[in-house]
Amino acid sequence: MKIIKLTFLLMLAATFTVSAQKVDSNKQEVFDFFGDRDGNRYRSASGKPGPEYWQNSADYKINATLNPEEDLLTGNITITYTNNSPEELEFIWLQMEQNRFTEESRGTLTTPIQGNRYTGDMDGGYKISNLNAKSGRKGDASDKHIITDTRMQVFFNEPIEAKGGTATVSMNFEYIIPTTGMDRMGQLDVEDGTIFAMAQWYPRLAVFDDVRGWNTHPYLGAGEFYLEYGDFEYNVTVPFDYIVVGSGELLNPNEVLTSEQQNRMNKAANSDETVYIITPEEVGDAAKTSPKQSGTSTWKFKMKNSRDVAFATSKAFIWDAARINLPDGKTAMAQSAYPIESDGENAWSRSTEYTKASIEHYAKKWFNYPYPAAVNVAADIGGMEYPGLSFCGYQSQGKSLWGVTDHEFGHNWFPMIVGSNERLYAWMDEGFNTFINFYSSEVFNEGEYADDLHQPRQYASWLTSESREPIATFPDVVDTRNLGMIAYVKPAMGLFMLREYILGHERFDNAFTAYIERWAYKHPQPDDFFNTIENVAGEDLSWFWRTWFFGNGNIDLAIDGVYPYQGRYLVVLSNKGEVPMPVNMKVVYQDGTEEMINLPVEIWQRGNSWNHLITTAKEVKSITIDPKKIIPDVNTSNDSWPSTIYDEE
Repeated sequence: MKIIKLTFLLMLAATFTVSAQKVDSNKQEVFDFFGDRDGNRYRSASGKPGPEYWQNSADYKINATLNPEEDLLTGNITITYTNNSPEELEFIWLQMEQNRFTEESRGTLTTPIQGNRYTGDMDGGYKISNLNAKSGRKGDASDKHIITDTRMQVFFNEPIEAKGGTATVSMNFEYIIPTTGMDRMGQLDVEDGTIFAMAQWYPRLAVFDDVRGWNTHPYLGAGEFYLEYGDFEYNVTVPFDYIVVGSGELLNPNEVLTSEQQNRMNKAANSDETVYIITPEEVGDAAKTSPKQSGTSTWKFKMKNSRDVAFATSKAFIWDAARINLPDGKTAMAQSAYPIESDGENAWSRSTEYTKASIEHYAKKWFNYPYPAAVNVAADIGGMEYPGLSFCGYQSQGKSLWGVTDHEFGHNWFPMIVGSNERLYAWMDEGFNTFINFYSSEVFNEGEYADDLHQPRQYASWLTSESREPIATFPDVVDTRNLGMIAYVKPAMGLFMLREYILGHERFDNAFTAYIERWAYKHPQPDDFFNTIENVAGEDLSWFWRTWFFGNGNIDLAIDGVYPYQGRYLVVLSNKGEVPMPVNMKVVYQDGTEEMINLPVEIWQRGNSWNHLITTAKEVKSITIDPKKIIPDVNTSNDSWPSTIYDEE
């Protein structure tokens, strides 16, 4: 092929340079700082909680009795609420999620006729009695309240004082336990009995914060939870032959476990190998599984500084456990409870191994695990997380069981430790958790179940579909067909790009860890995350937040041409997509050597074209943008320059 003359090259370069210098108003907007993210006294512009940051708290004492013959849960609850806000509160709001399971609930009425994942029973709902609400220590009690769908407003005769005022609210409650609980709780009949997976099982305080005041969004389906932190003491009374596993620490093992079970529990607490508490052969034999042979047993638990608790109970449980080794030298206990149907070396007999590995990885990599136990329960639930306890599909096996176990226990970091608002920002827990799951799967058992997040280009068809929606779409608003992508996959890809392509491991890890440490047991908003990453990593990423998290555009970087001349090569690049990105190129020379060229994102600030000159005495064989295929570029046909180049005369 004939040589490209110098005059032509200069004309070509000039043409593309003019194009690059011409300001594209749309691109300029992309590079504007995203929105108003100035700090205030509650939330700093650096991403830290501000000097006057506050949040309220709720401590719970609950007594519950489960009647499996009538599918009935009855109980009483006392909540001690502390108002740390700068204003008096004349009332509080409680979340009453069991009211979702009625014919007239908003969630029922907004569920399509054909149903979906969030279809639930309609014969439930709370019955409340003996409500007593009192602010301070000497105030008169009030029973005034209004129940609206899945919310209850409780009024006080005297306001709760600001900056540390307290109130107590007590009541009796009962409801029919759903069989189908929107894939988050419910019942599963198995050969040896029924498994009751109990979540959203008591009235829970809504969050009052500095951003929205009372967060009273109803429980519809896709939107999950936003809860205050506090200490829990809860007692669960069940038939004598039922086992109860729950969030937190079991306080009375000597009352509810046999001597042999206590010995096995002690052995498990010191073992890295799984130890049976109840063996498969013992299931259904009350003489071996219970210290009592009639009546009921009350299992007592406590959990400190948690946003929620959940439990499961059945007489059909195989129960095993092992030690979790934490980076501070302390230990916790991994446990699994599952029926005979779930037993097997390729199935739930590995659950405790998976749970232990998952918790140990995240505790070492990101932030220490704070709870005394991590309990995995086999249920008729695809996968659902609560502090220190998860429900996973009882039929899951192999990679599927590892994946759901690792994902649900990863949620202990987001949103159990970092308490974001799941009802509005599903991506801040599901997406972040999906991201950390990728690295956990890479290292578990030398990659036995390595994930595929590193193949983002497989999602090109969704990323270019007309029905796609932005990450920032609220979960109860989004088309349910898009929820998996905008809550889980796309935000995880965003963090993956930040770590692997934009910032690098060290800067990203410093920033991400700082976010967790700053907002542990607090209530971050999206801007708190954005500001922390930018300030700790030292990078203005407004262009990335705007386009990837709030926009609906795509990445399409291209090599338009490569033109050699006297030992130099002019590489003509273009940004054909709506999301600007740095350009990381691998150059391969004819002698087999390689080099990486990394161009910053700022090359696109003035337009969509850029010229880069490679000065080398070697002959270029090929050039490839993003050779590791980290970014989900939607058009791979223009990412590489062919190995055949123009030869000099």
